[in-house]
Amino acid sequence: MSHFSQIKTKIRHLPALQSALTDVGTDWKVGPQTVRGYQGKTETADVVIEQDNGYDVGFKRNVDTGDYELVADMQYWQQSLSVDGFLNQVTQRYAYHTVVTETTRQGFQVAEQQTAKDGSIRLVLQRWAQS
Repeated sequence: MSHFSQIKTKIRHLPALQSALTDVGTDWKVGPQTVRGYQGKTETADVVIEQDNGYDVGFKRNVDTGDYELVADMQYWQQSLSVDGFLNQVTQRYAYHTVVTETTRQGFQVAEQQTAKDGSIRLVLQRWAQS
């Protein structure tokens, strides 16, 4: 018997999540939208990724923690990466967008950006002080 699974994340900022999903090449729809599961079961999510097999993946806000959880029927997972691989990529891009957004708000600019072979990202930020 198949059912929805909810995987906890530390993702809290919806625009950064949406940017991260776009960065990893995922087509997504803004919610609230229905996530389709086994035997017609559904969940409502804030971001939905439709899959060709008719079963969806979504991110739903946990009202108790404020975090967005991955919601899907894992038996019908149809992404190019495993669940862990997908979440690792999304989380990395989410962290990138969160850092850039917050530091830009504080007056910093990205002076240099390098992506290493292992996928890690090195950012050099600068801020000019006004005299």
